[in-house]
Amino acid sequence: MIRYALACEHDHEFEGWFGDSADFDAQAARGLLDCPLCGSKSVRKQIMAPAVAGTKTRGVNTPDQPTRQMMMEAMGRMRRHVEENFDYVGDTFASEARAIHDGTSEERGIYGEATPEEVKGLLQDGVPVAALPPAAPKKTEVN
Repeated sequence: MIRYALACEHDHEFEGWFGDSADFDAQAARGLLDCPLCGSKSVRKQIMAPAVAGTKTRGVNTPDQPTRQMMMEAMGRMRRHVEENFDYVGDTFASEARAIHDGTSEERGIYGEATPEEVKGLLQDGVPVAALPPAAPKKTEVN
């Protein structure tokens, strides 16, 4: 596995784990990568120092397996909470979020789909939005 520091066209920084460098390139070419903050599909690798194994630990901040598992479980609980308690509005998310923000629609929690351009417009207009954590992959989809 290789960890890359990534950024989208809006300079949101995040990281991704890949089988190898060709895996990143293949996923990017197929449009499978997106920013977890705004949904932008324009994702690039950032310059980062390699993590080289040595005799001394230098404070490299990579989560250990129990920490990673705990984070994945917390994201899964958050996603389930949203799916169980918020209204799904499908691809009308941007217009409904704007209507709620403007006070022309009932205030409530919603979730759905929006294009990166729609998300950018909402953020620029001060409409609070956040990306929903991705669903956990099915066991049959994991190598």
